[in-house]
Amino acid sequence: MEHEFWHERWAKKQIGFHEGTVNQYLHDHWPELAGESTDAVFVPLCGKAHDMWWLHDRGHPVIGVELSEIACKDFFEEACEKAKVHPGEPFTTFKQDDLEIWCGDFYQLVPDDLKHIRLVYDRAALIALPPSMRRQYVEHLTAIIPDGTRILLITLDYDTEIKGPPFNVSNDEVRELYGQDYEIEHVLTNTLAKDHPFAKRRGLEGASESVFRLTKL
Repeated sequence: MEHEFWHERWAKKQIGFHEGTVNQYLHDHWPELAGESTDAVFVPLCGKAHDMWWLHDRGHPVIGVELSEIACKDFFEEACEKAKVHPGEPFTTFKQDDLEIWCGDFYQLVPDDLKHIRLVYDRAALIALPPSMRRQYVEHLTAIIPDGTRILLITLDYDTEIKGPPFNVSNDEVRELYGQDYEIEHVLTNTLAKDHPFAKRRGLEGASESVFRLTKL
């Protein structure tokens, strides 16, 4: 799960985690999280998710962070949009209006970078990481977002032994990882039918997706 792993996945287009459409849970549950606000949204490990366009279309300034330059370029090119590219260290930024993707290492972000953020959307960050890396991810996220920030977190759990990502993250693990620093609201758990495209493709048994609303204390 080092940088080279992700660079190779994008180079070989092994990106089964990319939905190619707006996530239904985002569509259904974002209004309850954000209300009528147009606060700035942070999307960690964002890939080229269409969800960022959806958030931007609702009036939110958006900052995504993504390791792969391929993903950053594809995000704008596939939407037939042209981004202004600003090379730099530790991030090269791809920007159109107030929608930005910072190309670089998530762990290089510091609190000043996200001091204006009030909302976070995590569909594919936590579940992209193996168990040994999740606590570091949560601790760093907690360190760089302001108090009171609200998170929409979507997780995947399954019984089948397969090689992730995406990895299975149980509801109990969510509570263990976030319980000390966040107020947690478990919104729903949805069992995936065996013929669900993703479950069928990966041969998943007992697969379910869960949605959480988190508020940093």
